[in-house]
Amino acid sequence: MRIAQIAPLAESVPPALYGGTERVVSYLTEELAQLGHEVTLFASGDSRTRAKLISTVPRALRLDRNVQDFLPYSCMQVAQVLRNADDFDILHFHIDLIHYACASEIAAQFLTTLHGRLDLPDLQPFYRAFPQFPLVSISGAQRLPIPQANWLATIHHGLPKDLLQFSPEPADHFAFLGRLSPEKGPEKAIRIAEGLGIPLKIAAKLDRKDQDFFAAEVKPLLDNPLVEWIGEIAEHEKSAFLGSACAVLFPVDWPEPFGLVLIEAMACGTPVVAFRRGSVPEIVEHGVTGFLVDSVEQAIEAGRHVRELDRALIRRRFDERYTATRMANDYLAAYETVVRGNEARNSKRELRAV
Repeated sequence: MRIAQIAPLAESVPPALYGGTERVVSYLTEELAQLGHEVTLFASGDSRTRAKLISTVPRALRLDRNVQDFLPYSCMQVAQVLRNADDFDILHFHIDLIHYACASEIAAQFLTTLHGRLDLPDLQPFYRAFPQFPLVSISGAQRLPIPQANWLATIHHGLPKDLLQFSPEPADHFAFLGRLSPEKGPEKAIRIAEGLGIPLKIAAKLDRKDQDFFAAEVKPLLDNPLVEWIGEIAEHEKSAFLGSACAVLFPVDWPEPFGLVLIEAMACGTPVVAFRRGSVPEIVEHGVTGFLVDSVEQAIEAGRHVRELDRALIRRRFDERYTATRMANDYLAAYETVVRGNEARNSKRELRAV
């Protein structure tokens, strides 16, 4: 199958540091190529892939100090994709909604995976206005705010099987990996660690929009001797960071669309203590791969039992449910549905023309 993957331009594919969507696009692209498909990746020029790379910009926009507005470059990318649309059986967009207004003529040729939250009020009228475009959700919980949308499938993320190494013997500390933003709850993670008297290592990205939150809510807590601030880490550092932890803390305070760190921890055999928000109950098996909680107090109690969980079983759950191969095969099934539908429509048009 001739497949186009269209990634956001904010980060490279895979990203040099933080970047959930771009990381998933990379895993999917490489797995599809490994399975023998003809894959083209539309992404920034500093991306790395075995697929054919078509780039609109030379480097990831977030890391380019000369770039102040991402929108013009995203529009240029969509135009480039549309110019090449006839070269593909399927166009797979990962850029939310910017392509909708100009791609109606090829609506039957593409699908879009939505990677973010969908409970924002402005999205309700938008998806009512574009009912013809098939969508993929990354969790069942993610799609709940817009049930009327044209949902084709729910496909959970997956990781390359050998990307992260199983760690049977952790040290005695917790880990927090993600963004230093209110919805990710880093200040709650610190309070959980304090409540248990267990050290916490924080590896996180700090966006400009979260600077005020960080200064007011997180930075004053970093003086605690239990807390070690590491900063943003790269992919190759994750095995050691997650695998050495006795548990990963995930005290999110928003309708989490997926939570990639949950399955990254699982791949290392590391349990998670996670707030029961959004997709989290779909990913975490309570009492098996971690604990689902509703408050800091419950998280502190759960933290006392994380060493009772079987880390080898946690890794087996990852192998059964969250590999990139499983993800790629799920997407191939979705692609086939779109392609067959497009072929059927074309056949009907040909019959009407006779």
